[in-house]
Formats: sequence, structure tokens, C-alpha cells
Amino acid sequence: MSRRGLLLFVSMCLIWGVPYFFIKVAVGELSPAMLVFARTAISALVLLPLAGARGYLRPLASRWRPIMLFALVEIGVPWLLLGHAEQRLSSSLTALVIAAVPLVGAVLVFTSPGLERVEWRSTIGLLLGLVGVAALVGLDTGRASLGAIAEVGLVAVCYAIGPVILDRRLRDLPGFGVIAASLGFCALAYAPVAAFEWPAVTPSAGVLTSVVVLAIVCTAIAFLLFFALIATIGPVRATVITYVNPAVAAILGVSALGESFTVGMAVGFALILVGSVLATRKPVEAAAATALPELDRDTVPAAGLAAAESACLAD
Repeated sequence: MSRRGLLLFVSMCLIWGVPYFFIKVAVGELSPAMLVFARTAISALVLLPLAGARGYLRPLASRWRPIMLFALVEIGVPWLLLGHAEQRLSSSLTALVIAAVPLVGAVLVFTSPGLERVEWRSTIGLLLGLVGVAALVGLDTGRASLGAIAEVGLVAVCYAIGPVILDRRLRDLPGFGVIAASLGFCALAYAPVAAFEWPAVTPSAGVLTSVVVLAIVCTAIAFLLFFALIATIGPVRATVITYVNPAVAAILGVSALGESFTVGMAVGFALILVGSVLATRKPVEAAAATALPELDRDTVPAAGLAAAESACLAD
């Protein structure tokens, strides 16, 4: 990767490694739907005024149907499922199942000629990374709720399909505007449910802090950085951050939740790093390509999968 790509990659590994912990804390006192509403409403209040002031919402008016579909697949459904699942699963196991996102994405790539090609080294890296995650977490899934695991599995599928919707239906729209509108749509959709599930007493300081961190850091800031990451290293390689996220979740589990550190975790983390390097390695012809000018991160076409593929070959 370029220096910019590596910096974005590391940032996203950290930022999207902590939500599992904060979701676990929040759903201890809030309903999953209430958490989705609070998270999307706060982040939408931050991003929508910025997007409107820069003129990024106006081009979306005629494309509200695919934007709503993206909002449903990328935010509305998976975040609700995550909240339900983490009421019964540990944050580490949740992160493990989410690590299937790159594999689902790779399947989509192999079956969809219009998307970014994945060479054999990348495929080996994806598989090796998944093995590493399994070793890292080292949990006995036999005691876990199969229904909750299935919910997280559906989340992984949603996260893999979301970029495809962006590429095929919204690729020419500004990514900043698309994500801001999507968060706004989800906040409005969950508002009636949240009204009925509003907590009777004020949540604890820990829960309120978790909601704010999830909304501002893990949502508003994170999505903008993720668009920049996709535009720098490509859509499939960008999803490899899900391999490092469980490492962050495990560290939080050990330090904050009293979970034990095992040999499997140490070995798994090493495998994750090796798998990530292989999965993000550019083809030989890509390394020889001429670099493109830096893209405007706000106006990258909706996650810029078309522009992202060019940037992946040229950066």
C-alpha cells in the first residue's frame, strides 16, 4: 500500500474494531432498535448539514429508492441484527463471524464480471486471514446461540452486498451525500420504534458514552475514512480490515471484560497479519501503473467503486 493507504487501513482497523465492545455495553440498557436510532440520528445530525452546505444532497433527489435500499442493507438491517446478537454473544465471537465479509465479497467478485478481479494470492490471503481469526478468538461456538450466530452471519452478507449496490446503482453520486442521507433515512425509519422503546430511566454514563462514540467516531468519521480507503486500495482489499478488527475486540475483551489471552490468540493474530498482506497485495501490472492525482474524498462517487478500482491500480 501507499503511505496514505496504510494510514487509512490502520485507522479503520482500530475504529471499526471497537464498536463490538461499545455495542455490548449499550445493549445492556438500551434495546437494539433504540441503539440504532440513537446512533444514526446523532451521526446524521453531524453529517447532513455538512453535506447540504457543500451541495452533496441535491444530486440525490432522483435516486432516493436505491439510496434507501443501500441504507437498509448497509445500516438498517445489520445494525439491528448486531444489537440483537450481542445480547447473547460475546463481542469477540461477533467479530469472528463478521470476518466472513471479505470471503463473501470475494464470491461476489468471482461471480460478477463487472467488479474488481481477485488473483490467487488474494484468495489465499482471505482464507488464511479467516483461519487466523478463528485461532485468535478461540471460542467454542457449540455453547453459543445458533440463532445469534446466524444473525451475525446475515450481517456479514449485508456488509458484502452494500458496496455492490453502491457500485451498480449509485456510483456517480457523491459518497458524502449518500452516507449522510442513508443515516438520515435510517434514523427516520427507527424513530417510531424508538419512541415506544425509549428507556424509562436515564441510561448510565457508560452507556451514554458508548452511544456517542458509536455515533461520532465509529459512524460519522468512520464512513468518511472508509470511502477514502476504498478509493485508495480498492473495495475488496478494503474489507480486509475485518481481519484485524477481531484483534482489537480481543484486546478490549482482555483489558476491559476480563477475558483470558490464549496461545490461539497469539498465533491467530500473526496469521491475520500475513493474510492481510497477501489479500491486499497488488498484481504485478498494478505496481507498474502510473499514479493518478489524489481524489477529493468528499466527492468520490458513492464509495467510488469505479473510481476505487482505478485508484487501486494506480496508487
